[in-house]
Amino acid sequence: MTTTSLERATSEVAEEDLERMALEQKDLLSEFKDYKVGREGPLTNKMMADQGFPGSSAKRFQKIGRINGYMREFNGSSTSGDGTNFMAATVVHLFDSPESVHTWMHDVFLHDFEENIGTKLDNEQELVAVERLEPKGFFDEAVALKALHNEDDKLVSVTIVDFRLGRLLGVAFVGTHGDHQRLDLATQLGTALEKNMVRIALG
Repeated sequence: MTTTSLERATSEVAEEDLERMALEQKDLLSEFKDYKVGREGPLTNKMMADQGFPGSSAKRFQKIGRINGYMREFNGSSTSGDGTNFMAATVVHLFDSPESVHTWMHDVFLHDFEENIGTKLDNEQELVAVERLEPKGFFDEAVALKALHNEDDKLVSVTIVDFRLGRLLGVAFVGTHGDHQRLDLATQLGTALEKNMVRIALG
């Protein structure tokens, strides 16, 4: 499939398709087979802004071209040993164009994380460090990072992969106790999400 044909296919995607694109429990890697659904639901621009870094606004996201999104998160056991993965999630965002997806990946995702190192978030987590990563194996453009947070004097890492599929943005992330990078796992989760997005976009 060419980039042009993929853009044509995603141009027909509607907001109600996003829920079916986000991975369900049966679609997860064996690593997460015992995880249970945690947070799940639509992600409007207002919700993204409310949960985002200081200065985020629904108007800013709308201006970039973001329309809506859907998230499905899975949580593991309460074990908090260093190196234990405790969360996996996928998100699908709908934009008005592939160019808007590119802008978001660089001017919102990467930019906002890197600009907010040292910031305390509303959930009392402090963003301690950000490391850019290089994901491979996706159909089109992909970027990634590891964000290290301090919560109640305990370190938590989240490895996040963003990839473009026409006017869709797919996101896969893995949360881990301690200072650990999980690019391989997040990439595997992301490529599974990408396949599901393509399947639904093609009808």
